[in-house]
Amino acid sequence: MRRLLLTALFLWSSLVSAERLTIDRIFGDPDLAGPSPRALKIAPDGRHVAFLRGRADDQNQLDLWLYDVAGGKAQRIVDSTSIGERRELSDAEKARRERERIAQLKGIVAYRWSPDGKRLLFTLDERLWLCDPAAPREKQLRALTPKGLDVIDAKVSPRGGFVSFVSAQNLYAIDLADDRTTQLTRDGGGAIHNGEAEFVAQEEMDRSTGYWWAPDDSAIAFERYDESNVDEVERSEVYADHTATLRQRYPAAGRANVTVKLGIVAPAGGEPRWIDLGDNADIYLARVNWLPDAKRLAFQRESRDQRRLDLVVADVKAKTSLTIDVCAGLCPPNSTDSANEKVVLAETSATWINLNDDLRFLRNEDAFVWASERDGYKHLYVIGFDGAVKRALTKGDYDIDKLLALDEKNGLVYFAANRDDALQSQIYVVHLDGRDAEKPQRISAGEGWHDAVFGDDARVWIDTFSNPTAPPQVSLRKADGSLVAWIERNELKPGHPFWPYRDSLVAPEFGVLKSEDGQDLHYRFYKPLGFEEGKKYPVFMTYYGGPGSQYVKKNWGNYFEQFMAEHGYVVFALDNRGSPRRGRTFSDAIFKQLGKPEIADQLAGVAWLKSQRYVDASRIGIFGWSYGGFQTLMLLAKAGHEFAAGVAVAPVTDWTLYDTHYTERYLDTPQHNAGGYDKSGVLHWLDGIESDKLLLVHGMADDNVLFANSTKLMAALQNKGTRFRLMTYPGAKHGLSTPALKKHVYHLIADYFDEKLKPTPAAQP
Repeated sequence: MRRLLLTALFLWSSLVSAERLTIDRIFGDPDLAGPSPRALKIAPDGRHVAFLRGRADDQNQLDLWLYDVAGGKAQRIVDSTSIGERRELSDAEKARRERERIAQLKGIVAYRWSPDGKRLLFTLDERLWLCDPAAPREKQLRALTPKGLDVIDAKVSPRGGFVSFVSAQNLYAIDLADDRTTQLTRDGGGAIHNGEAEFVAQEEMDRSTGYWWAPDDSAIAFERYDESNVDEVERSEVYADHTATLRQRYPAAGRANVTVKLGIVAPAGGEPRWIDLGDNADIYLARVNWLPDAKRLAFQRESRDQRRLDLVVADVKAKTSLTIDVCAGLCPPNSTDSANEKVVLAETSATWINLNDDLRFLRNEDAFVWASERDGYKHLYVIGFDGAVKRALTKGDYDIDKLLALDEKNGLVYFAANRDDALQSQIYVVHLDGRDAEKPQRISAGEGWHDAVFGDDARVWIDTFSNPTAPPQVSLRKADGSLVAWIERNELKPGHPFWPYRDSLVAPEFGVLKSEDGQDLHYRFYKPLGFEEGKKYPVFMTYYGGPGSQYVKKNWGNYFEQFMAEHGYVVFALDNRGSPRRGRTFSDAIFKQLGKPEIADQLAGVAWLKSQRYVDASRIGIFGWSYGGFQTLMLLAKAGHEFAAGVAVAPVTDWTLYDTHYTERYLDTPQHNAGGYDKSGVLHWLDGIESDKLLLVHGMADDNVLFANSTKLMAALQNKGTRFRLMTYPGAKHGLSTPALKKHVYHLIADYFDEKLKPTPAAQP
């Protein structure tokens, strides 16, 4: 008994003495994850690994680092504070960073290797620089563009002869032999953009570039888009000291998109040649790829309703096009679109087609590798130029995440997938001949989440691995997964930024519930720190819930969930139907009505919580951001009696206000599905929202989920006499991305739940 008592006292004293996370520390410096490299890339010659790393005093100020594989050491090669001017970014660059979810980053945010692996290209304050790490220090950096010239999307050509970039909506190329800069397009300006990806391509199609080099440096394919027909939305961006009235071209659901052209131009200049994109101008230019011979150009053309995807191969020399519409074999072979295009198959879907970057053209076979969800899960196939499926490379009831590398010489294909666990990402290899399609070999070690980057020849790869109790570790691996070297071991030991909080870390538990149609719903939950049997606790329930982003994963970094668990809450998160990486039956449940199966699944989670003896069912609070904010509102509207409070940050309230590509993918157009839009909108269910249960938060310069979504909700609630709390952020975009705003909003959220869910309001640390 005495030993048990001493053990209990020891454990209690450990909990008391351990430091607990605070919101200020979560968003403070240095990064709690440790010195984790980002944007890792293996040099083409395999001798070095480059990466970006934040500074100890400012995790968002990124410098360029180089790891020497032979020497086993990393060193900073460019200090971003030593050459940066810290000038105001252009509106185009701010918008690009917001689209790529890196708006909070400063310094060097992107770079590229030269093909010989000897130089690195990067922009800093939108000025273009070339770095030669092997040169004497005074000659390592070379400015390629003058001060004051705004530069975006800089690239080194495949053979290293040129550097290209976009400035003021036109495309440029620099000949590195003589530093001569050539303006390749001249009509950019106003509604015309050359070499850029349009808004929905960046925001919804995962395509951030608008131009593509030929493999032999002979030409550049580029997008030209005209947004003249896109509605101008007049909106106000409210800042601390002024209000700016802007007219933004925003393609809302059911309205006009940009008009797209695809051109080819030589890097020395001249008149562009235009590729025939088909008779229907109301399409999406989804992807563009050159074939290895540099004589043929491929582009993926997606229909406006996103239920058909055409892969078109244009013979640049012959000026003809062959359309290979790869799909589930639902269209008759050898049908003809036009004199120059032959439709072999059509990739079609009864709901929508998910785009990907998994196309690879083979050099030794008249075929290509293609990813398709034709059997209900995303898998890899080899398809011939006659449109016939030659063989499947992967099979099974799981989704591949990404094709990582193709080693045609050794006949191997590497990919990431959730084959072993829906909450993990592991790395696998299969043979190109399809012999082991049902039994891929796993080459990643460690249960959790692996992000892999392969070298060009697939001989080595970088593994960034984490799980809920281990911060990201970065290693260099051979093709078989064996360790070459640690780039960043990042062990959780004294000196690590998270070490003071290690003893307060609450490890999450994972489980599975069933949806109403019998599908698995994965959840993550935490018991409160110092959990006591017989005591009832309030619940902090959080989610994203929307298509395209999995929330419940076995990875590191859910700090705010940790914070709430350390401060007396049961924390619960569940991925509802509509979430990705679970096959098409799971995702397609939301088609043509959003906020129906998602809400049913979240309420299944609530029912499970209420069945736990330690949960106080009268004190359940819910929180979500963006699509998660939409779900908070729908939960309060449809089942408000289940919740004591809810927080919605930057929510969509009316889907007619959101963009074409995202919204129409799931709801079709308002013209064809008016009832679905009505029932998917929050205002339809407004009578269910009770007074004093909602905290509404929105950035007043949000150009993604427009602030009008919240003003529309405010007016409707006020007209009904429904009381709610409101916090708006002048000048802030969708992500409230600065550390100061992050600290403010999360203090606000934590304080709100403490007030609403705890019997005695607790002081916020």
